[in-house]
Amino acid sequence: MAPLLFLNIVVILGPSVGSAWYAFTKWSGIGPAQWVGLANFRRLAGDRVYHMAFVNNVKWTLIFLTVPVTMGLLGSALLAPIKKGQMFFRIAYFIPYVIASVVNTQIWRNILHPTRGIGVMLAERGLKFMDVTFLGSRGTVLYTIAFVDMWHWWGFLVVLYLAAMQAINPQLYEAARIEGATRGQEFRYVTLPGILPTLVFTVLMTIIWSFLVFDYIYLLTQGGPAHASEVLSTELFKSAFFRFEVGYAAAIGVSMSFICALVVAGFVILRRKGWEI
Repeated sequence: MAPLLFLNIVVILGPSVGSAWYAFTKWSGIGPAQWVGLANFRRLAGDRVYHMAFVNNVKWTLIFLTVPVTMGLLGSALLAPIKKGQMFFRIAYFIPYVIASVVNTQIWRNILHPTRGIGVMLAERGLKFMDVTFLGSRGTVLYTIAFVDMWHWWGFLVVLYLAAMQAINPQLYEAARIEGATRGQEFRYVTLPGILPTLVFTVLMTIIWSFLVFDYIYLLTQGGPAHASEVLSTELFKSAFFRFEVGYAAAIGVSMSFICALVVAGFVILRRKGWEI
């Protein structure tokens, strides 16, 4: 136990405390840091790019709380009654999740290429409205990246929800059928309560991950065009490693940690008030 505790202190607690301290300094990453107090946080309050990134994170969160979760529930509900070949579908759904994000983004970058991608091919076959620069237009870029990430993510939710559904006592469904319940009523009154802990866990983690999202956005657009797909993590990365404003980047990181802490605190408060989550 002691070695693990020491490892956590060194790997997690130490850097976290260091980042919190650097958030109150002006530091380029080289040489001594200069204490500036709350200057970095005042700068956050007036930073237009930071505000855009925060709004994009909120949009991303709303998208991932609705579309993938709904698709995961639907997919698992359709798979649950299948007895033969279910493992094949599980693997098929799960494959995109285990493929490295670098590989996934390269595949989709080719599919969405502005001159030889699927949009151009469909436009040449009469669907002119599909001739869109999906990753180059401010109006479509964030939703396009979200679609790519959902393609990799929702199969994992299917497998997770399916495992939770299969853990429900079959006698509950038999009792519901004896009472004359329809398939929809079974799902509402038996399945959903049965998978509620798993559902709440995925909702909580989705909110947190949505405010930490980085890989797909940075690999596809680096936050562009014109900050249209910028999120807090990409702005933090650029501040630290491109503009060498490590203190300001640390302030962004502290703000992200504060948001995630608020989310977790909200769930804890609801549980203490008796909510079954």
